[in-house]
Amino acid sequence: MSKILFVVTGADHWTLADGTRHPTGFWAEEVVAPYEAFTGAGHEVVVATPGGVVPTVDRASLAPEVNGGPEGADQVVRGLASFTGLQQPLKLEEVDPADYDAVFYPGGHGPMEDLSVSAESGRVLTDTLASGKPLGVVCHAPAALLAAKLPDGSSPFAGYRLTGFTNAEESQAGLADKAKWLLQDRLVELGADFREGEPWAPYTVVDRNLYTGQNPASSGPLAREMLKALR
Repeated sequence: MSKILFVVTGADHWTLADGTRHPTGFWAEEVVAPYEAFTGAGHEVVVATPGGVVPTVDRASLAPEVNGGPEGADQVVRGLASFTGLQQPLKLEEVDPADYDAVFYPGGHGPMEDLSVSAESGRVLTDTLASGKPLGVVCHAPAALLAAKLPDGSSPFAGYRLTGFTNAEESQAGLADKAKWLLQDRLVELGADFREGEPWAPYTVVDRNLYTGQNPASSGPLAREMLKALR
């Protein structure tokens, strides 16, 4: 059995360009689908958040229309209820990634607010990447990569093939024009080799020990890719 660390946003809003707060948090599917994949394979999942705050679910991610209908929405709600570790997170500041066999970052717009500027999260990412252990990051969670720095100030993720929530998807979601910055643009700026699939379709990219998924539909497939390295 492997021990997998979930680093979850502690933010409950995303500050837009005009200073207003867009209610958010983590995206339910991106937590539930990987959690069920990992625990279903017999692995243990531990949660950490900045400051150890209990993470907030983005209410929009519980709606039937983003979960394939009422039945899918009910399944996600049940999945969240069974994931009791979400209510007892560790403090990210006290986490040693060496204690885990893999690290996974679910998205939602929350990471755009807190993990994108969290030095402690940057430390976890940098150390995990260097360790060679599987590092999974999905949807908006690659925003956390922006806070990862090498001693010379460069990004440890420069030159890596990866994906994340695209400009096209942010535009179709209606938030691109309101955002301070767009995730795809920032990842390209740090030197990543950004790969883009069809909007909203499952799309994953694996480069060395970095596993990335483009959007919510990619979270389950991404976890299954990581499981191949944990067997």
